Amino acid sequence: MSAICQVTGRKPGFGKSVSHSHRRTSRRWNPNIQRRRFYVPSLGRTVTLNVSTKGLKIIDRDGIEAVVARIKARGEKI
Repeated sequence: MSAICQVTGRKPGFGKSVSHSHRRTSRRWNPNIQRRRFYVPSLGRTVTLNVSTKGLKIIDRDGIEAVVARIKARGEKI
């Protein structure tokens, strides 16, 4: 599963870990991505989305219908 939110578009952040001796190594900060199933009445079926926790709050606020419409308007397949 890729670490990209289908609602917000959040991706991993990249940077460096710095040790006590100041040695730097690469690391990444992954968003909290979860696979969730939602029932969409207009489609008459469930859709599975990879969403971040921020994306879940957006779905709660705007509704799954509006979010699915935005995803389809971007041209993503659901």
